[in-house]
Amino acid sequence: MKGSHLFLCLLSMSCCLNLMPAAGNKLFHFGPCRVSMSVTEIRSGFTAIKANIQARDPIRTLSILSHPHSLHKVKSLDRCCITHHLFNFYVDKVFKHCKTEDSYINRKISSIANSFLSVKRKLGQCYEQNKCLCGQESNEKFKQILANYEGLNVTSAAIKSLGELDILLDWIEKSP
Repeated sequence: MKGSHLFLCLLSMSCCLNLMPAAGNKLFHFGPCRVSMSVTEIRSGFTAIKANIQARDPIRTLSILSHPHSLHKVKSLDRCCITHHLFNFYVDKVFKHCKTEDSYINRKISSIANSFLSVKRKLGQCYEQNKCLCGQESNEKFKQILANYEGLNVTSAAIKSLGELDILLDWIEKSP
């Protein structure tokens, strides 16, 4: 009898710990999807390389993420969908083409990419469970981001997108 109480207590604690965000993580709501992530850790890694990355950007007159209305006024229900698309975009396109001759910069990029991969997986689960509904507006906004990206050569587009990471992080942190 005593052992069953101990087992129930341990099971309860385990469940509670699994529901709590890890240290430094914050729970974000993207529509009906909840994702725990450490924007502070990602921002810290990005801040360490931001000046270097932005200095490598040869085209200062174009923006990929802040093109008019790209992330502006995304409806609450569309936040999960566009966030899912953006994390896939960064993992599948941007980070793969952001290599420099500086190993310190590459390590920071790799660390940020690993954080994005973790969030991408969590958002993928929501998407697979049909919690991330993609409306026409969110699809149009993401198509515009892709068009901005694909209008440049792969390396320039990747560097520019990485250099604009603070735009994405600000948008995530402002999520309702």
